[in-house]
Amino acid sequence: MKGCSDNELEVKHPPQQSKEKITLAYAEWTDAIATTYTIKFVLESHGFEVSMTSGSIDKVWEIVASGEADAMVTAWLPTTHKAYLEQYQEKVVNLGPNLSGTRLGLVVPSYVNISAINELNTLSDQFNGVIYGIEPTAGLMKLTKQAIKSYQLNYQLIQNKSTNMLSSLEQSIDQKKYIVVTGWTPHWKFAKFDLKYLADPKQVFGKQEFIHSIANKEFSKNSPKASKIIDDFEWTTRDIAQVMVWMNNGMSPQDAAQRWLNQTNIKY
Repeated sequence: MKGCSDNELEVKHPPQQSKEKITLAYAEWTDAIATTYTIKFVLESHGFEVSMTSGSIDKVWEIVASGEADAMVTAWLPTTHKAYLEQYQEKVVNLGPNLSGTRLGLVVPSYVNISAINELNTLSDQFNGVIYGIEPTAGLMKLTKQAIKSYQLNYQLIQNKSTNMLSSLEQSIDQKKYIVVTGWTPHWKFAKFDLKYLADPKQVFGKQEFIHSIANKEFSKNSPKASKIIDDFEWTTRDIAQVMVWMNNGMSPQDAAQRWLNQTNIKY
């Protein structure tokens, strides 16, 4: 038997198959961050390599439609993001809702002595004639401008980051002052503070909303397995609220999402 060199004794392994890469886009909202990280981990458990990119909601729709990102899981429909869906409908696929039971509107602390939007003008001095809003590109801001017009409110809508709006809310509650803010469910603020929605008799903010998953049309066609995983994912307002509470208490979005997935009996 001939001797073998070291090279001849090497065991040749087949090259590792590279993982399919997916990019998820999201807006910098607590609920969007919670959902995107959770679905990121679900996709990774199926062998995909997932990266994330964030931006304003108009940018998120734009990059998913262009294919710069593959999908998003933060589309509020049928009302809030209706214009974006109509704008990009030829380039995206609506994979359906991942969350039901959402809501939009104007929110005040429970101690505020009114119950409907059309009563705001009676206490405009106590509210300083201000509605505290969020980022200007959010669909909620467009609806709030419409509400100001429809109800003929003598109020100015302040555009700011969500974090600044929440800071103003907390400071006002600490001092038992009147404040009205743009609000949405799900959000951890309803777990932390005693808040109420003002009734919207003209239904400017619509009825029940759903958070949908949206994919680039080419991605949906070329990656049917990943699209189906995103399509199949669905959780409840209670589920996402738990993740957001953990995040608000200081847990990283990654850890909060992973903790929820570890504790749930649902297998995706």
